[in-house]
Amino acid sequence: MNINNRVRAQRYLVCLVLLFFVSACASIIRPNYTQELVKLRPGNYKLDKDHAYVHFKIGHLGLSMIVGRFNTVDASLEFDPANIEAMKINGIVDAASIDVNNEDLEDTLRGGYWFDTERYPQVTFNSASVVLGPEGDLRVSGELTVLGITKPITLIGRFNGGADNLLTRKYTLGFTGNATISRAAFGMDAFAGIIADNVDIEIHAEFQRL
Repeated sequence: MNINNRVRAQRYLVCLVLLFFVSACASIIRPNYTQELVKLRPGNYKLDKDHAYVHFKIGHLGLSMIVGRFNTVDASLEFDPANIEAMKINGIVDAASIDVNNEDLEDTLRGGYWFDTERYPQVTFNSASVVLGPEGDLRVSGELTVLGITKPITLIGRFNGGADNLLTRKYTLGFTGNATISRAAFGMDAFAGIIADNVDIEIHAEFQRL
């Protein structure tokens, strides 16, 4: 074996060792991990705000997407895998916490043409019904309130799994959700020729059992 092949083999071995230790660490930190919905633990949950992300994207001039997030969110979850239809999830978004990596645009989006955050500081979602799909996906129907206007929407969600988190000492569920809404339906119809109507929403969150 020449020296180059020996170096490559050593690097490959190091990578395998590192992958093993990373996998082992994950197992140690999150014992009792399961992705089986029926094995997740029932109870009342609160959002882990350090691991909660509400992202959105919307078309701009038909050329690109404006991508952003809200930095301040909160939510609660009532969950029983044996009675998934009774699940309830309620979320609150601080509209002024909008973040598009552009301070001038953020100030504009807080203004009267858009979120009008002085008059309507919060965006809220309250679930009304849940249907479990054949692949474990959840159709979470509820009411979204933006600019004081409430409309029904359906969030397509999934629990990514649950585990005891030894870092927080809390049993934790991982949740992902997606929805598409019309901004005009909530009275946010400015600059329709420039900014698309449909807004894609993406949620990634961890919930801690109380």
